[in-house]
Amino acid sequence: MGEVSIIGVDLAKNVFQLHGATADGSVVFRKKLPRLQFGRFMANQAPCEVAMEACPSAHHWALELTNHGHHVRLIAPHYVKPFIKRQKNDVADAEAITEAATRPTMRFVVPKTE
Repeated sequence: MGEVSIIGVDLAKNVFQLHGATADGSVVFRKKLPRLQFGRFMANQAPCEVAMEACPSAHHWALELTNHGHHVRLIAPHYVKPFIKRQKNDVADAEAITEAATRPTMRFVVPKTE
């Protein structure tokens, strides 16, 4: 199993879906975590790139994850949609976010500051 270089996160109200991948794109893990456990899980991860769809809660989590040493990249939702390979669900969204973030020409949203 390789080292995680990017984690795609699909944010929701109570449960977050995570998709961890190596630099070559192979899957390391897929996790479903409640909101309370997400912060602890990410604090224990080695610093890596974290990708999320841009939304108000993503800006909050970007600040939190940056404090843990992660490099956060936010993607506008309409740029993620073409990368969804199958049914629209949280698992597929997390995978699509990860794949979209690895594209060299992807445009990212700058996280808001306090």
